[in-house]
Amino acid sequence: MKRVYNFSAGPSMLPQTVLERAAAEMLDYKGTGQSVMEMSHRSKAYKPIIEETEALIRELMGIPDNYKVLFLQGGASLQFAMIPMNLKKKGKIAIVDTGVWSDKAIKEAKKWMQVDVIASSKDTAYDRIPKVEKVSGDYDYVHITLNNTIVGTAWETLPDTGDIPLVADASSNILCGPLDVSKFGIIYAGAQKNLAPAGVTLVIIRDDLIREDLPAEVPTMLRFATHAAEGSMYNTPPCYSIYMMGLVLQWVKDLGGAEGIGRLNREKAAVLYDYLDSSGYFRATAQKGSRSLMNIPFLTAVSDPEKAEAINKKFVAEAEKAGLVNLAGHRLVGGMRASIYNAMPKEGVEALVAFMKKFEAENK
Repeated sequence: MKRVYNFSAGPSMLPQTVLERAAAEMLDYKGTGQSVMEMSHRSKAYKPIIEETEALIRELMGIPDNYKVLFLQGGASLQFAMIPMNLKKKGKIAIVDTGVWSDKAIKEAKKWMQVDVIASSKDTAYDRIPKVEKVSGDYDYVHITLNNTIVGTAWETLPDTGDIPLVADASSNILCGPLDVSKFGIIYAGAQKNLAPAGVTLVIIRDDLIREDLPAEVPTMLRFATHAAEGSMYNTPPCYSIYMMGLVLQWVKDLGGAEGIGRLNREKAAVLYDYLDSSGYFRATAQKGSRSLMNIPFLTAVSDPEKAEAINKKFVAEAEKAGLVNLAGHRLVGGMRASIYNAMPKEGVEALVAFMKKFEAENK
């Protein structure tokens, strides 16, 4: 069996040891004679799985007791609507626009609230995080996208929002290193990049933001209170994805927790960024001070658009033959992109850099 290095932006690669354990337990989970895929979510066999997964995420992220951990569905895209529906009081929110996913959150929130875009990096093609030190005003919450997969930027310093709840989309950098959960009102993340296969959405929400007094027209399934009251069991949850999340979280714990995985991610990113900054042929697109540890888009020095597109296609095709897959850049920005989430080993990044050096030497 030959495993490739998968640089996909999501769904992404999972740790091999996690996949091996899941495979071993596929037909018979701990002597139950059944797969987790087949279990009732209300069975005695499944209850410890979801409880242990929650306990691990609380431990690894240092989640305070006054926060609920919810396992939902619908990805970040559903949270773009669910959050304004649940948090609307005054009817106005502030959002920082840092790319496509921020824009989607803006458009969805506008269906329910007045949206003030208080800062944006659109003027420089989203190659940086705009400087936002303090936010004040009559807002129900402030929304940011912690990491931007398409353009490869990430927040290094969080804005001070005072008493205004800070809400963050952490889909593409959840648990990539330590994060002070107490600075947020809500953190939400689709799991398919750092935590698990696609299917489960993690929501970490402060208790005071879980409201019962919502307008009658807010659907039952779109109320945080519904899921908090039932321990994420109001309806059938994505059972197998939650099980896989538990295995991934244990893997992170074994690597030293948030601090350990953060150290590894910084080392991996440095290998690629150092090469891009020294290469005369490739260059990173994100500005220093805003660079993502998880998603690293890059371009060649070829200035002619047609020639650049041809060389990009050649790079992606030859990389795939070398076992380095899913390196094409997002269709909106082109070029190439290496997504190096938690499960990408440092050896994979080193293999990519070695290939890039060879490609550079052959195509200058």
